[in-house]
Amino acid sequence: MFGDNILAQLILALGGAMAVGSILALVRPPAQRRGDADLTRAPIARSVAMIAVGLIAALWAVVTLATT
Repeated sequence: MFGDNILAQLILALGGAMAVGSILALVRPPAQRRGDADLTRAPIARSVAMIAVGLIAALWAVVTLATT
């Protein structure tokens, strides 16, 4: 149904979502806090690390899908 590379497709989807979600959290923080435990901004170091991990995973998946 999904082809032979279902794992690569899942890694592409998850890695892309991780990268895009982290980028959007940095670019557009929430307008107001919902509770005392919420941060006003996303932590920059953690967000950059998640962007890097997501991009590496997505690129690995694209290369895997392109070579098979």
